[in-house]
Amino acid sequence: MSAVSLLICDDSSLARKQLLRALPAEWPLNISQAASGREALERIREGDIDVLLLDLTMPDMDGYGLLAALRHEQLECKVIVISADVQQEAVRRVLELGALAFIRKPADPVHLQQTLAGLGVVGSELPALGERNAGPVAFRDAFREVVNVAMGRAAALLAKVLGVFVQLPIPNVNILEVGELHMALADAAQGDKLSAVCQGYIGGGIAGEALLIFHDSEIADMARLMRADDYLELEMLLDLSSLLISACLSGIADQIDVVFSQGHPQVLGQHASIDELIRLNRKRWKKTLAVEISYSLEGHDIHFDLLLLFTEDSVELLSRKLVPLMS
Repeated sequence: MSAVSLLICDDSSLARKQLLRALPAEWPLNISQAASGREALERIREGDIDVLLLDLTMPDMDGYGLLAALRHEQLECKVIVISADVQQEAVRRVLELGALAFIRKPADPVHLQQTLAGLGVVGSELPALGERNAGPVAFRDAFREVVNVAMGRAAALLAKVLGVFVQLPIPNVNILEVGELHMALADAAQGDKLSAVCQGYIGGGIAGEALLIFHDSEIADMARLMRADDYLELEMLLDLSSLLISACLSGIADQIDVVFSQGHPQVLGQHASIDELIRLNRKRWKKTLAVEISYSLEGHDIHFDLLLLFTEDSVELLSRKLVPLMS
């Protein structure tokens, strides 16, 4: 069988590494990589790409944009989408745009191999997995991909509950001082009054707090989506917070092999300014590993921000948990 030219397109170095590991070294594949949809499109325009393994949530040009461009320019290659966005609507949209299969992240090697074999890319006999050299991955990049997978699972649950399509961002992962965190929260607020729910968590020595921030101007619309006319606004906020925070933490825990225990959610501030929120919790925010996720709902002027704030001491423990993925 002649060599197949395969392009991996994903902005995450960890995701690309995981896919390289999932492709047996014995297979006759010429593998190249792209970190954005636009980079992949340029590579496909040059010709000789037989198969594309495509992520959806990327900067510059996302997977949807690349699929649309391939169709518009009539560029031929077999596309398998491999994404953390596992909403049913996401799957429907990519198949409608021409993708031949959808695999959820992190891709199971056997599932990926069987999918490639089913599409006639390789033979039906699957060899033992041979290691391909993918190189090391930095902690921040590795943890961002772990969060990306968890974020996608939470979005799928939220989409099912609300009956909407949730637009996913690229999560931000940074070590922040309290002043930098203040600026990040101020940017999220954009001058609006806020309501925020906070929930602590701990597991395997890894601890922190989750903070879900709602814009007051959008809460009435959110209540209508949740059909919350028969219970209080505060109860709605607590229910939504519990759903999103639990789903995200569970998604992270599954990947790093820990179990998080969660405290009772608390209203940190309601109808507050960003300065008031910072003042209410300033003692707990000194230096933190901060994960910022901004969800928005398609067709609605609704978005909310989830921050996962890990303690300084948790960073080393998280790094140890990620060693098998990074090395």
